[in-house]
Order: sequence, then C-alpha cells, then structure tokens
Amino acid sequence: MADRRVLCFGDSLTWGWVPRSPPVPTERYVRDIRWTGVMADQLGSDYSIIEEGLSARTTTADDPTDPRLNASTYLPAALATHLPLDLAIIMLGTNDTKSYLGRSAFDIGIGMSVLVGQVLAAAGGIGTLYPAPKVLIVAPPPLARIDDAWFEMTFAGGREKTIELARVYEALATFMGVEFLDAGSVIRTEGIDGIHFTEKNNLDLGIALARRVRHILEAADPGPATEHADA
Repeated sequence: MADRRVLCFGDSLTWGWVPRSPPVPTERYVRDIRWTGVMADQLGSDYSIIEEGLSARTTTADDPTDPRLNASTYLPAALATHLPLDLAIIMLGTNDTKSYLGRSAFDIGIGMSVLVGQVLAAAGGIGTLYPAPKVLIVAPPPLARIDDAWFEMTFAGGREKTIELARVYEALATFMGVEFLDAGSVIRTEGIDGIHFTEKNNLDLGIALARRVRHILEAADPGPATEHADA
C-alpha cells in the first residue's frame, strides 16, 4: 500500500530556526529535532512528510523586506509539485503580526482563509486527476517576551495578536469545514528569543501533531492518495 503524504507548510517554526541571543545569525535544527521529523518518526514508514518551511513567511502579506515571503504566491505551485497529498498542515500567522504590516488578528485570519481555499482548490494538479488534500490549520503558540531590541520593535503588539489567532483560526476552520489545532494548547514559546521553539517544544508539538494526523487520516479514510489505483 502506498504511503500517506503530508505537506507541512509554514515559516521558521516549521523550517526549524534555532533560537539564540542575539537572534541572528542562526542555524536549523537537524531533522530528528524539528517537529516535522519528530512527527515523521511517530507516524512511521506508512507516512511521507514533506517540509515546506520558509523563515519569515506570511499568509498573504507582501513584506517589503523580501519579495519571497507571501505564501499565497507560492502555495499553489507547491501543492501541484507535491501531489498526490492526503493532508496539508498550515501553520502560519506569526510573521503577519509584525508591526510594519499593520494587520489585525482577523486580517491574518482572512489571509489564512485564502491559503485554505488554495488547498481545497488544488484538485487535479497539472495533467493529473488527484483529489485535493484535507487541511489542518495550526495556530502557532503566542509570542513570549522578546528581549532583542530590533525583534521587539518588529513584533510590537504581536503577542496580543498571536493570542487572538487561535480563536480566529478555530472559527475559520469551522466555517470552511477543515481541521484545527491550537499549538498553544500543547506548548508555550520557550525559545530564548521569544519567538521560536526549543528542542522540547519541537518534540511535544511533533508528538501531538502525529496523534492528530493519525486521527484525521486513519479514523475514517479508506486509504492514502496513490499514483495508481492498484498501488
């Protein structure tokens, strides 16, 4: 039987940014420490986990510091690239709270709704007839205290918005008929920079998401997306 394919689409929290003081330059946690790797190990060989994390990525905001960061301009191509997919996990929103973007929690929710819509419209791909994957929205945990002066100015007011995101995303998930997980119910942001995950954060989130993914895909799903009906 073919494996179940899960796309993990996010920002530096998915990429594996190692929190430091000062916060940059940093490096990436190795595969076995990143929550995506932990989740893969928990799920086992019946699952293929595809990482699509980009540091500083937003939902739909055009960041003036870097034209590569608007997720909505890249996600459709990423989906077509990786089909067939059984599930897309989207954990974004932290970078949308940056002060210079001027977004409210609801604005960020609208951005997430665009991404969810892109996943749900991904059926077919390019030259194929694959169905659209299921969607799991993950609200990132709230920001913690930020001591670095530049990061503090960059994310001024961001903690309050990240606290509100879980409520907004849960309402959105209900409205659009997709799955939801509040990462803040599993972990707190404990990285020294107030933004990123510790090794323990990655471990706990990876275990929780593996449990949720298994429930979504194995509870009622007859089988994985496959290239051929007899795969």
